[in-house]
Amino acid sequence: MQNAVLITIGDEILSGNTVDTNSNFIATELKNIGIKVVQIFTISDEIEIIKNTLKSAFEIGDLVITTGGLGPTRDDKTKKALAEFFDDEIALDEVTFEHLKAYMEKRGRIEILERNREQAFVPTKSTVFQNHYGTAPCMMMEQDGKLSFSLPGVPYEVKPLIKDQIIPYLKDKFSLNYLTTRIVSVVGIPESILADQIEDWELALPANLALSYLPVGTRVKLRLTATGIDEEFLQNQLENEIQKLFPIIGENIIATHEDKIEKILGEILNEKELTISTAESCTGGELAQLLTSNPGSSKYFIGGIVAYATQKKTDILHVSEGTIERFTVVSREVSREMADGCQSVFKTDISLSSTGVAGPGKGEDGKDVGLVYYTIKVKNESETFKLYLPHLERKDFIYFVSQKILQDLVGILIGK
Repeated sequence: MQNAVLITIGDEILSGNTVDTNSNFIATELKNIGIKVVQIFTISDEIEIIKNTLKSAFEIGDLVITTGGLGPTRDDKTKKALAEFFDDEIALDEVTFEHLKAYMEKRGRIEILERNREQAFVPTKSTVFQNHYGTAPCMMMEQDGKLSFSLPGVPYEVKPLIKDQIIPYLKDKFSLNYLTTRIVSVVGIPESILADQIEDWELALPANLALSYLPVGTRVKLRLTATGIDEEFLQNQLENEIQKLFPIIGENIIATHEDKIEKILGEILNEKELTISTAESCTGGELAQLLTSNPGSSKYFIGGIVAYATQKKTDILHVSEGTIERFTVVSREVSREMADGCQSVFKTDISLSSTGVAGPGKGEDGKDVGLVYYTIKVKNESETFKLYLPHLERKDFIYFVSQKILQDLVGILIGK
């Protein structure tokens, strides 16, 4: 078993009202046991569409996993589609019903058991994996040696079903290759130029290694994936290939293990025993959120201020009113004084500040949408940067700027 296909069922995904986080989680878990997701479908909850998609999925994959579309009513189209596709019928499964009853009793909801009774009706050919965090069970069906798993769509029900039941089942049933991945983070080189510079190295990679380019803002992540039966050998193989990159682009590499910039920074702050604080305006707390998303961030992150209103920059961060009057609130000078005030308030080794116009309208001082100044202060030395990103929507602007600030701080701390 090598290739998997994921099918997300539900109009709420297609309409954009709900984000499909299940596929990302499942693909990651499958990758860890050597199964590659080769296709992801998002479809509406209609019987013929589900059947046609199942047919397509089985043509290209050995494993098919569906999420969503399973409900407590008799008009559950997903279950009917499964029964028709596998030439089966739906019937009450007593074991599943007893599990459902115990689930309801445990939560003091036994009065609604009959309304949820339909959840215990499953295709008769299916193997049921009981859901310990919801009412809809997971159903496994088999066709010509290929498997399908049909799960509910709620993420907190999907995750334990995948991690605790389906992944162990697949590992026990099949002899699976290991899929081992390393990320090399590169800064200061545009993707197209980077590809030219490492072309010879890429062409010489062993056949069991695959390379992907993943741009994130102004950073490029090189994802190396190795496939094989010996995990230790694969890890050593990846390390050897990564070491070959250093003579070529070593001065542009900021990390070779961690993926996210906030984790890369967290490791450096811990290693150097540095503390950090934030003073934000246009990034609206995103810097603090990224920093505190790491377990153990309390060792280095002391605190943050979102001084969104101009007056609060003066009241809390002690930005000079004269500086604001002379240079306007979105300026290099105000950014620098915000960082100074932040470092003074929190008594940290490092302070970060941001002031800009995220949009959609111009700033109160008439500055254009997309303009931002940010300052990185390390001990007594500070550097202020300017970006102009008029093409980005508000959320993308906040994300990009925050990522760039942390990336630049990493570069400063490691001397790149």
